[in-house]
Amino acid sequence: MRKKSNILLLLCITLIGCKAQTNELHDFIPKGYIEFEKYFGDLNKDGQDDCVLIIKKIDENNIVINQYDEKVDRNRRGIIILFKNENGYQLADRNYDCFSSENEDGGVYMPPELWIEFEKGNLRVHYGHGRYGFWRYTFRFQDSNFKLIGYDSSNNRGPLIEEETSINFLTKRKLVRKNTNQNAEGGDEIFKETWSNIEIANLINLSEIESFDELLMYDY
Repeated sequence: MRKKSNILLLLCITLIGCKAQTNELHDFIPKGYIEFEKYFGDLNKDGQDDCVLIIKKIDENNIVINQYDEKVDRNRRGIIILFKNENGYQLADRNYDCFSSENEDGGVYMPPELWIEFEKGNLRVHYGHGRYGFWRYTFRFQDSNFKLIGYDSSNNRGPLIEEETSINFLTKRKLVRKNTNQNAEGGDEIFKETWSNIEIANLINLSEIESFDELLMYDY
């Protein structure tokens, strides 16, 4: 689930052929990809609006016919994080294919919606699943990488919260809150809280994640 090695950021800049410092966001998008979405917010608490690019691969081999006889684009998506300073943008971190396509099959459900959030200098990768809840990964920039420091999820049934999970990888603590009110309709849940310790040797780097679909938090 993790890539075997990190590529130095300087080497990455050389390989994708972009300038080390530029105001042109498209200079950071590698050949064979397009911009899918972009977000702005402060990720290093310097008062500047940094940029997060969600990119998408271009490959006609990944245009397929789904189970409803519809032509859909199954090319994967990735992320590029750029720090802003007085001279322009500079590459901070990247992972070109860690997100599945927005057109993945959801089975009996719709596929979850992916978006990016900024919170107190942290980067949040948020998956919303409508009435069924959400799950969210929190990353912080340290030691020249964005590292996974937190995870939160909510298992819902409409307005009713069945279970919530929160993991802090810095303190190595996990909290699970389960609703014990079987007659609850939403807003009147009664939660039982269970704390436990988790085992993790090193924080996970964003650049090392091969697929968020395979980043199973049940292992902790």
